[in-house]
Amino acid sequence: MTYLDRAQQLKSKLIALRRDLHAHPELAFQEIRTAQRVTQVLNELGIEYTTGVAKTGVVAYLGEGAPRFALRADMDALPILEANDAEYKSQNPGVMHACGHDAHTTCLLGAAMLLNEDFKNKKLNGSVKLLFQPAEENWDEEGKSGGLRMVEEGALDDVDAVVGLHVISTNPSNVVFVRGGAFMAAVDNFYGEVIGKGGHGAYPHEALDPVWLSAQVVNAIHGMISRRKDPTKPGLISVTRINAGTVENVIPVSVKMSGTIRSLDEEVRAQLHADLEKCFALARAFGGEYKLKIQRGYPPTVNDEQMAEFVREMAEGLIGKERVRAAEIQMGAEDFSYMARAKPGAFFYLGAKKDSTDRPHHNPVFDIDEDVLPTGAALLAEAARKFLTR
Repeated sequence: MTYLDRAQQLKSKLIALRRDLHAHPELAFQEIRTAQRVTQVLNELGIEYTTGVAKTGVVAYLGEGAPRFALRADMDALPILEANDAEYKSQNPGVMHACGHDAHTTCLLGAAMLLNEDFKNKKLNGSVKLLFQPAEENWDEEGKSGGLRMVEEGALDDVDAVVGLHVISTNPSNVVFVRGGAFMAAVDNFYGEVIGKGGHGAYPHEALDPVWLSAQVVNAIHGMISRRKDPTKPGLISVTRINAGTVENVIPVSVKMSGTIRSLDEEVRAQLHADLEKCFALARAFGGEYKLKIQRGYPPTVNDEQMAEFVREMAEGLIGKERVRAAEIQMGAEDFSYMARAKPGAFFYLGAKKDSTDRPHHNPVFDIDEDVLPTGAALLAEAARKFLTR
């Protein structure tokens, strides 16, 4: 029997596990119960592990010696109030698994169940590390996410390659999407303030309206993307938050705004940062002032070409060529990028569209087709098996 056949026999167990995790979501670096649930399963399987990695992460170990392979799943949830009325709805108000990390953790535990049996039966040589990573969605006070902390703490030092998956609620269920090279974008945040002079709304000439100034800045940001950046190189800046004023007849002193910067290479990344500064500096042309802070986040996720091809061939062999497709470049970001920089790595998508309802990621109605859980577990296990036996 293939891993897919064996994983199908675990389906009810995997669904129950995913629903338990979904009902008890935890934010970045707060995954205490989630980690305990992971170690509970590992204890039942008799798999050794280390806790407290990257603060709240778990690293488990199968086999020993070379070749050495790593599989990664993230565990954290998002600060979103769930709108679904499912029996497994979040029991933590304002916190929700709205990106599928509950499914990732479940798939990796499923892979552990499959691989553990083969290691016990001496069917595999080498070793596999299972990386249950915290904090993919956010970083701590030092600006470090769970993926970066795992790399810095040496979790990948002794492995030859690493693979991770991400369920995609908008793509056809049980279809794999993978590509070599640049796959997902770098993410940086910016926090700006346009400063004018407050005054009475009836006498704008006696003030310096920062709302008007900020309109010039926002317009310049949008124009800069189409006029300054090479159109053949992906990159964007989205202003996602603007705050100003407290009452209708008072011109405020300043306008605060923030947003996200996405890019796929360091040259474009540097240009976007520099041109964003110039856009804010427009406030000075009219006698105003500005403040701008750019917080660097995750680097681009770049798949190793050979590892991406390895995943493609592995998936085609397991689920069929007709269910493996080339992935398109995404402007979303992933801190798997740090792992793919540390070791040859491949990150791939597993389609998980549940029904005809639009259930995008980071949305209160996000949900997945749970039929993908055995597929995800089998894909991760098969990746490890093929790497160890090739």
